[in-house]
Amino acid sequence: MITGERLTAYINSLYCGNTEFLNQVEEEALASNVPIIRKEMQGFLRFLLALHRPKRILEVGTAVGFSALLMSEYAPKDCRITTIENYAKRIPVARRNFARGGKEAQITLLEGDALKVLKKITGSFDLVFLDAAKGQYIYYLPEILRLLEPGGLLVSDNVLQDGDVIESRFAVERRQRTIHGRMREYLYTLTHCEELTTSVLPLGDGVTVSVKKQP
Repeated sequence: MITGERLTAYINSLYCGNTEFLNQVEEEALASNVPIIRKEMQGFLRFLLALHRPKRILEVGTAVGFSALLMSEYAPKDCRITTIENYAKRIPVARRNFARGGKEAQITLLEGDALKVLKKITGSFDLVFLDAAKGQYIYYLPEILRLLEPGGLLVSDNVLQDGDVIESRFAVERRQRTIHGRMREYLYTLTHCEELTTSVLPLGDGVTVSVKKQP
């Protein structure tokens, strides 16, 4: 954890919680060791949805569909969500969860490698939620910028790697060094991109919120 565990637990205890169905999906995911967005990220995402009120959301990284379901619950009722997933074992679980929640008309699941899928998408989105393979964020960014409309938000989750991102590459495990380097490059690119205004927040495992500037 980036912040103290006791403080985080206290803050999380203040939230009212989600719907019974979302709680059920969350419990099932955790029981199956499927990573989903943390409690503090859930609260923050709900805040951003209430503030920004997006009508078209793009999510990169569906997993079992929990975050897409959460966004569909707390975004405006006429919001449409497109979500991308490449892991074959999780796709049918996500589809079943969307059906169980009655969200099949609101959420569109696209299967395949995210970068290839992103290149085929047309139109624009006013919120992009990035929660996929961390080492690929830097490669997704050009397509995301193409799809993000001016004034739109890009929310990138899990960017601080439990704080390891501040360490020297030689201080992290060898197998983590590629992801470590790419995430540092991603954070630098976000914060120095002329098209974006970005804030990096030590929330959960780290999150960035970027606004695409108006022309």
